[in-house]
Amino acid sequence: MEDIVINWFVDFPKNWATFLIELRASIPLAIKVYHLNPFLAWLYSIFGTYFAMILIVFLLDPISKSLSQHIKFFDVFFKWLFRHTKKKTNKKIKKYGPWAIFILAATPVPLFGGLTGAVAAFVFDFPAKKSLPLLLGGTVVSGTIILWLTIFLN
Repeated sequence: MEDIVINWFVDFPKNWATFLIELRASIPLAIKVYHLNPFLAWLYSIFGTYFAMILIVFLLDPISKSLSQHIKFFDVFFKWLFRHTKKKTNKKIKKYGPWAIFILAATPVPLFGGLTGAVAAFVFDFPAKKSLPLLLGGTVVSGTIILWLTIFLN
């Protein structure tokens, strides 16, 4: 997978590639392949992932509604995505309330972390004012865990 990601971003500046690639992959890639300073790799990764979360929180509703109205595939996809997110996160939301968003964002596991937390914030209708700080905090925690694992396990 590392080769695929590197090939996609071969002509990108290393800091932009790190910003655009999802957090759990971008930190190890930035440090081990691009040889970026670990702090900068962490910082670009945090900002990139948080930027994607902000987009999800503010734009998922209008985009999903518009696409679903006009294209059947997107109607099916968004219904699946929202059902899947509710099924995956419902117990945590019931148990922890808005703090579940933080927990999801802080989980350093691909496909079950920050972006899932952002979708859950949207699906469970948490206000942006409350969810965005929790998403940022969780992303910082997750990024820090990935940074330390990258540095000390290799």
